[in-house]
Amino acid sequence: MIRPIVGTFLARAWTTVSNLLVVMVAGHALGTQGLGVISLVVLGITIIQLVNNLVGGGALVYLAPRAPRRELLWPAYAWALITAGLAWVGLHVTQDLGAGGGITFVPSGYGPHVVALALIQSLYNVHLNLLVGHQRLRTFNRIAAVQSLVLLLVFVALLRLPGPHDAHRYVQASYAAFGGTLVLSTIALLRVKAVSQLSAEENVLRRMVRQGTQIQTANLLQLLNYRLAYYLIESFRGLSALGIYSVANQLAEGAWLAPRSLGLVLYSTVSNTEEKDRQRDLTLSLMKLAVLAAAGVIVVLLVLPGLVYQRLFGPGIVGLFPLIALLTPGILAMSASQAFSHFYSGTGRNRHNAVGSFLGTVMTLGAGLLLIPRSGLAGAALTASMAYVANFIYQLVVFLRLTSGRLTDLWITRKDLDRGRAAVARAWALRQ
Repeated sequence: MIRPIVGTFLARAWTTVSNLLVVMVAGHALGTQGLGVISLVVLGITIIQLVNNLVGGGALVYLAPRAPRRELLWPAYAWALITAGLAWVGLHVTQDLGAGGGITFVPSGYGPHVVALALIQSLYNVHLNLLVGHQRLRTFNRIAAVQSLVLLLVFVALLRLPGPHDAHRYVQASYAAFGGTLVLSTIALLRVKAVSQLSAEENVLRRMVRQGTQIQTANLLQLLNYRLAYYLIESFRGLSALGIYSVANQLAEGAWLAPRSLGLVLYSTVSNTEEKDRQRDLTLSLMKLAVLAAAGVIVVLLVLPGLVYQRLFGPGIVGLFPLIALLTPGILAMSASQAFSHFYSGTGRNRHNAVGSFLGTVMTLGAGLLLIPRSGLAGAALTASMAYVANFIYQLVVFLRLTSGRLTDLWITRKDLDRGRAAVARAWALRQ
């Protein structure tokens, strides 16, 4: 069954807009240093989630219709608690190691909040993954939209209260949003009737861990590819510089909204066809559409004057144009990679996604250590583009080898546009 593409697109679009609104509010109220702290808090939660998702992540989507719910919930809950405990110990160790200087993984005073918020998110992610596994995608999208709305509204309300205004206001809003999502996801899951005829699969926990490990290895490498530079910026340039870079990066990554949504169309189609020529042609067509859509967003970002960004995100947000310009090659490369990544997932070749992300991570570490100390944020943006392009080149070379394709296949044709529109139309029709 093809996922509800339009509903997912709208939910992601709202989440993207809501996140940008939060950044705007934070930029005006907390300044660039506050934005830097928030970036590290969010990144810390995300890293803990990667460990939790070894058991409580995407593997639950696959196993939800195949095993009794109790056989999935209790191991997932237990692993969430274990992950939180490991994170607590890990934060204390890294803080002790970094006491004399170096990279700050979580800003001082925020460690307990990062662990607590990660635990709450781990619990509701278990519920949300089970909802997706039971094909309750509309419910999933609604809960995700409500979470973004609550985060934005509570954050704005807290900033209007008297008292010191710092990133703790964002943390408090996150408790409200995450707690609300946990309640809503619990209620939604209780309303999903378990299929009584399912019997416990053998070694359910082993399957959860095995599948989760495969998925999360690629996700971890991709996260490092995307966000390792954040730590390098904070270490060499400070939180204020990280705050500016995080705004430029989020704006540029907004161009991935359409490519990621088109990737769902591709994944659904490739997973349900054995015709290799059709898999290749559709991948190339949607890849080209994704790059065109991303390019349109980038052009808009580049033509906006700097004063607009200062009005939107705060007076401290300056110098975004050169950063977005330097990020552009990488953003376009990763827009194309969205198609290749979904092709590899849909054809059971996930290892190529992991290898591509690994190459990007190596590039981020090597180039980042060289360029960020010397060139600051410009070096960070250039590092990101180099890493994304390295990932793209690997995926492209493998794709052409597997499909007997040629470089000339990358040129945009009228057939590509027609084929892409037809694929989206079929997804929409099957959604009804």
